[in-house]
Amino acid sequence: MTAPLAGMRVVECSMLGPAAITSALVDLGAEVIKIEPAAGDYIRQMTWPIVEGVSLMHLHLNRGKKSVTLDLRSDEGKRVFRDLTKDADVVVEAMRPGALERLGIGASDLRDRNPKAVFASISGYGATGPYKDYPSHGIAYDTWAGIVTPQVDEEGFTYIPEHVSIGIFAAPLYGALAILAAVIRARATGEGAELELAQSDCAAAFDWYRSETYRAYERPESEVTGNPSDNYERRALGTAGMKEGVRYQIYESADGHVLFMASEQAFWKNFCEGTGRMDLFEKWPGSTYADHARGNRELQAELRQIFATKTSAEWMEFGGRINTPIAPVNTPKTLADDPQFAARLGWLPAARLGADQLGFPVRYVGETLPVPEKAPTAGEHTYEVLRAVCDYTDEQIAELRESGALG
Repeated sequence: MTAPLAGMRVVECSMLGPAAITSALVDLGAEVIKIEPAAGDYIRQMTWPIVEGVSLMHLHLNRGKKSVTLDLRSDEGKRVFRDLTKDADVVVEAMRPGALERLGIGASDLRDRNPKAVFASISGYGATGPYKDYPSHGIAYDTWAGIVTPQVDEEGFTYIPEHVSIGIFAAPLYGALAILAAVIRARATGEGAELELAQSDCAAAFDWYRSETYRAYERPESEVTGNPSDNYERRALGTAGMKEGVRYQIYESADGHVLFMASEQAFWKNFCEGTGRMDLFEKWPGSTYADHARGNRELQAELRQIFATKTSAEWMEFGGRINTPIAPVNTPKTLADDPQFAARLGWLPAARLGADQLGFPVRYVGETLPVPEKAPTAGEHTYEVLRAVCDYTDEQIAELRESGALG
């Protein structure tokens, strides 16, 4: 079947991580043309690992895109850019905000030529506020949003702890959602839109539960409390409040770890029946729901002994059979060995993409999404795109190359 976004054209001026804003659009079938300077986006050499001379970051974020090199500082380069964007559905500025506007080819210029187009700008701190012109990299948005807790090593030096990067990955999801919403409206009304988002804002929005909990706790306890099952005692923010949990906790299995989640009384009863330990249920029946038996070390010691008797795979089978929630505790290394991973997610092949990569995680039932092409070399598709999109002849392209407009 036709890919969901087949026929949508996106022209993107991007450097480094913000290019991820169009990665999902490519996976869904959109044509994304990446405009680069002659030297190319140096993301190809940035970060690790480097796979056969090219960074995994580039191979993943820019897979399926077409690369065109342009000197946007030259008049000829600007003319080519205008021709490329005259019928585009979306134009993306994935760099410091206002870069294209300063060159005279930004949102206002696009609006005059292509009023139905959606212009989207993604940057570190956004186009407003005191930090708008500050240089930054990906972890900055997580530290700004309060997601990263500094750690101290054995020599007393602070360091960045291991954590899941949020800002650089959440922003593309929010941005792609907003772009698609704006395109739908533009196709219905003929009116485009100008979108602007910051990776820092998106990091904070993604971690809304902790910051909103803190905000709620600033109100008096007569208005904001904890759960009834905790005698309304306020817990720490988010998952920090899980540390003292017992019926919702990680336990060591015979060959690894599992996450036990029987915080509902019905699940807890099923577990006790399945293990032949109804004495535990009779002694600590718990509440109907949201009861983690916090701080019950006696029960925790019993559960520790029980979980050590089976492998993680055996506990997974047990949980599914007797209907109590138990989950594996994988690592980035072991995740691919999990049978659920193989059954649903799997790998896009390195033979095609340069490195094994995870694909788009949403299924279209009865359909197969196209596998994107390998991330491009700088300028790999310049001639192809200028012929197909701008109807340039070989002679015109040669003249542009001679003038330096193509880098």
